[in-house]
Amino acid sequence: MLSRDFKGRARDAFKVEIMNKKQLLQRIIDQLSEQLLQRIIDQLSADQTLLFQAAKTAHAAATHEENIPDNKYATLGLEASYLAQAQANRAQDIQVALEAYRKVTLQSFDDDKPIRLTALVTLEDEGGAIRRVFVGPEAGGLKIEAEDGEVVVITPQSPLGRRLIGKVAGDVVEMGSGPESKEYEIVAIG
Repeated sequence: MLSRDFKGRARDAFKVEIMNKKQLLQRIIDQLSEQLLQRIIDQLSADQTLLFQAAKTAHAAATHEENIPDNKYATLGLEASYLAQAQANRAQDIQVALEAYRKVTLQSFDDDKPIRLTALVTLEDEGGAIRRVFVGPEAGGLKIEAEDGEVVVITPQSPLGRRLIGKVAGDVVEMGSGPESKEYEIVAIG
């Protein structure tokens, strides 16, 4: 009788130990996601500052008296104005992305929850190469250096994002078509 009771308590203690490790692991993953989100915001802020300065410089060049055209072939001022407008437009796009990231609420994930916005997904190709992506609301293509490697931001509207949304760890997604097609296994979701 005592032996059964002891085994039952030992089994319960082991389950608690496993639960504590899972909770600790989830806290670590949540902290990494928070750090990643802050790095995305920092990178976007730096890019925006740089683009605003570049737009100001291009605008100054476009309106400078030396760039007033003296014939129909002198287009330096016009080209500079196009450049200034494009840079201002890009800065506005970054502002929209910054606002989205400042408002986003990070979700908790584990390998059994389907991928959705704010998931950090680890993919492995057939050759064993690892690729990590963060599903964000904006700024697809942004590359962020993390302690353990590069993370690429994708959006749910991107080709990879559309394929990943709703998948769980262990699922396989295919990218590309024909001979350039590649399969990726979802090995972790955080």
